[in-house]
Amino acid sequence: MRFDVVTLFPQMFAALTDFGITRRAYEMGAWQLQCWDPRAYTSDVHRTVDDRPFGGGPGMVLMAEPLAQCVEAAREAQRLAGYQGSRVVALSASGVPLRDARVRTMAAQAGARLGVVLVCGRYEGIDQRFIDAFVEEEISIGDFVLSGGEIAAMALIDAMVRHAPGAMKPASVEQESFVDGLLDVPHYTRPESWRGRAVPEVLLSGHHARIARWREEQSRARTCSLRPDLLGEAGQEANSTK
Repeated sequence: MRFDVVTLFPQMFAALTDFGITRRAYEMGAWQLQCWDPRAYTSDVHRTVDDRPFGGGPGMVLMAEPLAQCVEAAREAQRLAGYQGSRVVALSASGVPLRDARVRTMAAQAGARLGVVLVCGRYEGIDQRFIDAFVEEEISIGDFVLSGGEIAAMALIDAMVRHAPGAMKPASVEQESFVDGLLDVPHYTRPESWRGRAVPEVLLSGHHARIARWREEQSRARTCSLRPDLLGEAGQEANSTK
């Protein structure tokens, strides 16, 4: 997998390359990262990347040309690295909400040598002409506003890297929330009793069939209680495949 990120704050992405599962996967070569700073593609002494919005209003808007040159450079770098194509994604509060199924599809495409270019907005937004000309998909990680797209981009990269070969044990990836449209089960570890709260007896029984049934029941019950919307989505998906 390769990610080329257009960002005014490339240093933020050290959170992925320096820590945790993503760090280990990065060091083993399971994924690559290159950041592109729009300031490097400006022509004025102040390296200006934003300006006031036409029509008035608060805030500043990222200019189209520096972003366009970043994307063009990133696409060319991916082509020279042997990637078959590039998909340009903008992280935006206006985007389609990110779901596990989309993460898995994007991870599979990235694993098949399709490069990903992530554009991180800042300030009031991005000049719409750049979005119309270059962006193929807008993604949101939730119905709230962040100061910029970097945190959202890191969340997307983290979610995708988990599916890179060797990043995690396959069993771990296949037993997480959302895999079958439901939430994950409750988990317990030692000690068997903690502050008067005991581990469910079935998990201590060693009876694999009973444990499997309990986990299935718990997964559905938790989903019904915490995320009933997922049950509706699972039903809709099942009907759409008939």
